Amino acid sequence: MRNTSNKLKTLYAASIAVAIAITAVYEANVLAAGDKAGDDVLEYYCTTMMELLTIILIPLALRLFKFDKVRNKLIKGGEETLLKMASLRMALIALPMIVNTTLYYLFMSTTFGYMSIICLICMAFIYPSENRCKSEIADE
Repeated sequence: MRNTSNKLKTLYAASIAVAIAITAVYEANVLAAGDKAGDDVLEYYCTTMMELLTIILIPLALRLFKFDKVRNKLIKGGEETLLKMASLRMALIALPMIVNTTLYYLFMSTTFGYMSIICLICMAFIYPSENRCKSEIADE
């Protein structure tokens, strides 16, 4: 179980590190922030798409292990299934966080910044501690 937990913790830290790296690159002026700031139509489409994705994926990720099919699959599959499903759950939050961070700097729109922060806060609720990993594959 420790090995699975460590792999998930590495994935967890890496996804947050990518968002921090994107922030650092733009804040250090290595890449120019606000390159797409004047393109209102593109910003509207990106905002609409990311708002919908963020609103849908966060609750889905947080409730994923409560669905009966997923729960039964976790109990039967053990650690291997846990690694796959927990990675999926993490991706459902981490990918919108990374995309929102990038879009924030491309458009300099606080909407994307706020959605990225919300995703970052939600990451705390799926931290893959060893005890959590054990409880998620346990038959209750």
